Amino acid sequence: MAKDYRFEKRRFVIGGIAVAIVLIYIIRLFNLQIVSQDYKKYADSNALYHNIITPSRGMMYDRNGELLVYNQPAYDISVVLKEAENNIDTLELCRSLHITKAYFQEQMTRIRNPRKNPGYSRYTQQLFMTQVSPQDIGEFQEKLFRFPGFYISKRIIRQYKYNIASHLFGDIAEVSPKELKKDDYYRRGDYIGKQGIERSYEKSLRGEKGVEILLRDARGRLKGPYKNGTKDTKPVPGSDLVLSIDAKVQALGEYLMKDKIGAIVAIEPKTGEVLCMVSSPTYSPELMVGRARSKNLGQLYRNVRKPLINRSIQGTYPPGSTFKPAEGLVYLQEGIIDPYTTKYPCHNGFIYKNLRVGCHTHPSPLSLIPAIATSCNSFFCWGLYHLIGDKKYGSSQKALTVWKNHMVSQGFGYRLGIDIPGESRGFIPNSDYYDKIYRGHWNGLTVISIAIGQGEILLTPLQIANLSAQIANRGYYYTPHVVKEVKGKSLDSKYTEKHRTTIDTKNYDYIVDGMREAVLNGTCRAGAIPGIEVCGKTGTAQNRGHDHSVFMGFAPKENPEIAISVYVENGGYGAVFGVPIGSLLMEQYLTGTLSEASKARAEYIRNRKIYYGNAER
Repeated sequence: MAKDYRFEKRRFVIGGIAVAIVLIYIIRLFNLQIVSQDYKKYADSNALYHNIITPSRGMMYDRNGELLVYNQPAYDISVVLKEAENNIDTLELCRSLHITKAYFQEQMTRIRNPRKNPGYSRYTQQLFMTQVSPQDIGEFQEKLFRFPGFYISKRIIRQYKYNIASHLFGDIAEVSPKELKKDDYYRRGDYIGKQGIERSYEKSLRGEKGVEILLRDARGRLKGPYKNGTKDTKPVPGSDLVLSIDAKVQALGEYLMKDKIGAIVAIEPKTGEVLCMVSSPTYSPELMVGRARSKNLGQLYRNVRKPLINRSIQGTYPPGSTFKPAEGLVYLQEGIIDPYTTKYPCHNGFIYKNLRVGCHTHPSPLSLIPAIATSCNSFFCWGLYHLIGDKKYGSSQKALTVWKNHMVSQGFGYRLGIDIPGESRGFIPNSDYYDKIYRGHWNGLTVISIAIGQGEILLTPLQIANLSAQIANRGYYYTPHVVKEVKGKSLDSKYTEKHRTTIDTKNYDYIVDGMREAVLNGTCRAGAIPGIEVCGKTGTAQNRGHDHSVFMGFAPKENPEIAISVYVENGGYGAVFGVPIGSLLMEQYLTGTLSEASKARAEYIRNRKIYYGNAER
């Protein structure tokens, strides 16, 4: 009899289905019993209580050993809903914690909402309240036995010795769901660095958690340590940081910038260490601590003066005449001028056919050093015009590419890589940018405004300070950084790597001489400090409203110890605010104090207000 293959195939199909079902059951049982920790977690939660011990967060000191940021105790309250479902005197609990019944119900609703509380479980601790003060926790702790399912855990919050450097320090806040997924170190309710140093050095500051395992009885009451504490782990404190800033210089900078908008950055040239970083307007770092943080953050966010912006690294501005030393270095390097070139006339400005770029009255023609000292616009405009039109490059596009490459080597157009988040890159135009705008038809006259730090040029105050540092070093700089030392660890090697520019060292000597002459007999005379050879360059950056006041300088001339930039929005000429502020900060850092005359000057500047819309100056 012939074989019926239909029934033969059906037998294999049915057998395959049976095998698949068995395999599914085996895999599921293996997952439940071996792989998954859910049931073990639920069982352990009945017999054991894991008390997570948050380590002490690393503290911060200034470069002179002055304590700046430290810790103070606060307490969190968590609840295991399985244990707290019955026999809770809600009103007494609310009275003990000084909260309303509505707040209690709101928190319980949040805890039970999987959208607002991912990972919700009735068997494990859920965060109920955070950052309860030691005063409020005392009364609650005495009555804790009356509230089964509620637990107290200790945490630390930040405290600040001085009301300074809020943008620099940053802040800590509760970890977000996105951050929880990125790092399994954290659990819901933990705190993490959100901005500034707290964020960029989070892994060094946070330390390692400890765990204390306690036994429960059948009613869930704690009976003591599990196995006499042999399974406990001790927390490891976070590493302390030594910052590069000088607290006194930082405080003076913020004092001088009161009621003004702008930034100050000071750098130690030989190391790249940031000595002060001021952004104004600022805010008290205490506003970012405690349960009122969210409310305070919202108010700062809505403030029209934008105090949350760190203008020292995020503000991008036209540098104005502080850019001229960088231009002069390129002209020297490319042979467009020599130190003694006097062929560029200045008839109260650069004039070519119908184009005019104004300038103030001074002798003419000038060579490079007096052109820097008097900030002659015409000299640097003629220099750019001849560079872009020089036949040796073959085209305006190729000439501008050479110019741009020199500028990039001086730290412009890209982020410098400072060790706090949020740095802007500024803007240095290239030939593609102008080709797109002018359809390939442009020359030196078309882009002449970039010769004097205007037009498309945008720099951050950090980049301007770094320019000052590389001139002070005669041709190199280190990546600016605000942390001098992580105790117990080596500083990242990228902060000790020397970056050389494309400019020959000999060319810097003429720029330095020009900046010294600016303080002796030029636009920076208000920056002179008795007994110290100060070098400087003013800038008056054009603006739709009142011009911005800019200063860049360093001191002493030989073996410089500080390089600085000051940017005051709507402050007018560079000599009005930029120069005296920079001079006062250099004096404070180099001498450790201010003379009586300088103190009076500081008070005068501090009381000068610059409002939006130039309503008052």
